[in-house]
Formats: sequence, C-alpha cells, structure tokens
Amino acid sequence: MQSVIERSLEQAEILLRVFRSDPKVLETMSQIVDAITECFKTDHNVLACGNGGSMADAMHFAEEFSGRFRLDRRPYGAIALSDPAHMSCVANDFGFDHVFSRQVEGLGKAEDLLVLLTTSGNSKNLVLAAQAAKSRKMKVIGLVGRGGGALASECDIVLEAPGEGSDRIQEIHMVALHIIIEAVELKLGHGSLTQ
Repeated sequence: MQSVIERSLEQAEILLRVFRSDPKVLETMSQIVDAITECFKTDHNVLACGNGGSMADAMHFAEEFSGRFRLDRRPYGAIALSDPAHMSCVANDFGFDHVFSRQVEGLGKAEDLLVLLTTSGNSKNLVLAAQAAKSRKMKVIGLVGRGGGALASECDIVLEAPGEGSDRIQEIHMVALHIIIEAVELKLGHGSLTQ
C-alpha cells in the first residue's frame, strides 16, 4: 500500500513541476486573472461547468467567489451550472448534450465569462456550452487536459494541465484555480502579497 501512495505522490509532484516550469502557464494564468478581474469590476458574472469531478471543481471554484476564499469581502457573481432539476429536465427533454448550453443561453450576458473544466475536451455538452457563450458575446476560458480536444478551439483562453489520468489533471486544475482566485482577490483590493 505504501508503494501506491508514494508513487501517486511522486506523480503529482512531477506533474506540478512540469506545469510550473512551462512559461506559457504563467502567461495564461495571468490572462485568466485579468479576464475574471475585469468581469467582476464591471459587475458581470462568471459561469462555470464541467462533468463529474470537473463539475465538483466548478462548484468549488464558484463558491470561493460568491462566498469567501481567505478574507471576508463582498460576494462576486460566480455560479456553477449544476442545478440537478435543470440538468434532469434538459437531459430528458433535449438530451444531455444541452444541459449546460441551455443554462448559458438563459443566464449568460455579453461580457460575462464562462469557465469550462474538462480532462479530455471532448464532452459535447461543454463544446455546445462554449458555442452558446460565444453567440452571447461571452469570453470562454477552458481548463483542459490531453491537448484540449474539440473544446480548445472554442475557447478564448486555454490552460492545459499535464498528465494522462483524470485524477492528476483535476488536481492541477484545482491548484491553478486556487491561485487564480487568490490573484483575482488581490487585484480587486482584498488581501496582500504577504499573506
């Protein structure tokens, strides 16, 4: 059992090192921070979605803005597209491919942001959500793995995590999201670099 634990920790450490050493990562994360900061500064909203574990990460990401991260401050407009009643209704009436795009069409406004989380980039429901966002003049950010699949070309900004397994990719996504949240809060005047 210890060998499994040690191997997994080593894999996670190696992939985080690979992610950190890629010069494009800092630039891309800075672009995401700027986009989210501008969205909140202009009283627009961030919508987020994903499937399975990526859905859980989207929910975690959104609540850090609408609730709190480290400090008490005003809530920001962020929501995960995760309402189970909506999803079962749309899946039943229109098909599962439309569970996110219908919410984007109903909630999204020009200059809002859509954050999509995926380990493959090939989920049709996320591709359709990105297309719906583009039709509403929203900016689309994709946190992807394995090259980004069909979704990458639908995004304005793409942050790719290294690795082949969904677990390791999702771990990198969550590290990146926490850093992005911290940086957005700092740019919005909450907290300091010394925390």
